[in-house]
Amino acid sequence: MKTSLKALVAGAMMVAATFGSAQAADNYKIAYIDPLSGPFAANGENAFKEWKFAVDHFVNEKGGVLGGTKMEVLGFDTKMSPQEALIQLKSAILQGARVIVQGTGSAVAHALTNAIKKHNERNPDKQVLFLNFAAVDPALTEKLCNFWHFRFDAHSDMKMNALTEQIKARPDIKKVYIIGQNYSFGKAVAASAVSMLKEKRPDIEIVGNELHPIGKVKDFTPYVTKIKASGAQAIITGNWGADMVGLAKAAADAGITADMYTYYAAGTGITAAIGEGGKDKIFQVTEGFFNPVPEGPWNDYLAAYNKLHPETDLLQPRIAQATQTLVAAIEKAKSLDPVAIGKAMEGMEITTLYGAKMTMRADDHQMQMPLNITVHTNDGVKWDFDKSGWGTRVLSTIPAEKVTLPTSCKMERPS
Repeated sequence: MKTSLKALVAGAMMVAATFGSAQAADNYKIAYIDPLSGPFAANGENAFKEWKFAVDHFVNEKGGVLGGTKMEVLGFDTKMSPQEALIQLKSAILQGARVIVQGTGSAVAHALTNAIKKHNERNPDKQVLFLNFAAVDPALTEKLCNFWHFRFDAHSDMKMNALTEQIKARPDIKKVYIIGQNYSFGKAVAASAVSMLKEKRPDIEIVGNELHPIGKVKDFTPYVTKIKASGAQAIITGNWGADMVGLAKAAADAGITADMYTYYAAGTGITAAIGEGGKDKIFQVTEGFFNPVPEGPWNDYLAAYNKLHPETDLLQPRIAQATQTLVAAIEKAKSLDPVAIGKAMEGMEITTLYGAKMTMRADDHQMQMPLNITVHTNDGVKWDFDKSGWGTRVLSTIPAEKVTLPTSCKMERPS
């Protein structure tokens, strides 16, 4: 009798395990491939939480897509290495992922977009889409463009177009210092800054233009000393993560009075590091709103995220927009097939939770959007960062048509 009971229990457990596996297998899998360890782990962990939250909000809490298919987000650690990312890509595909999402590091995005293109050509029965939410090297939607890659962040030239419009309107700025990380994105930022300043403000003198090793500088004091000695009234940087924290701390400690024009100077410790020293002089270009935020869907979304993750902040509205677009494309295509979803996504327009209109340009799969210029402040801040009381407030919004740039992409599409 005891033996029979044990066998019955074992059989029940096996059935339950099989049922659970079947349920998991039925979920539509999204592979999040980004750093979950190393110097940029804070950025990676934060975005991973945002992806899982967005998928639950837009999909699972609403009963799924196509009448009931749920989604799950699986995490894969790149360690900020393109080679490691390719290993993780293979693992993700083997585990059944049909959408790859990545954002931290344009060098990693370069490796992924090429590998995904080759994989899809060789494996028509296991094709995947690549949703890029933050790797902003323009080349990804220019010479490297392909059908499988869709970018939901404005690329670095679009962002520089917005930042230099702000600088253009500042006659007091006569000298500018450019500093960034020594890889594809940092080089792209520097090149577009030089080109656009020359066009919009030929009177401005670029008194410094240097790149530093990414994720390896422990003390930015030597760099800041050069910036201070240059007499620059403005600094342009694409630094992010630990490198932005280090630069911000060193600038504050040195008492630099120059305004700083940035891409990623908020959250993950950066806002707290800047503090009082950056009030009204640290500017950032971004797609979303954090202050002021009126009552409504976006305010509710931020509140729900903060309730679930009180230890961190929601930093990337584009993750919500990417999820919105994916869901809308699946419902439009009435299919989970990557080709059908990709074709449905081309030219798709969405209205964000904060009311902005965005369009996925079919020519190059680059989302077109209005961009905001924000300032670091503690005045009128409802949604702060780093639990510091400091945050960003929108100063101006540049319409999509003024941010949009032409593309040279020549895309081949699957039949």
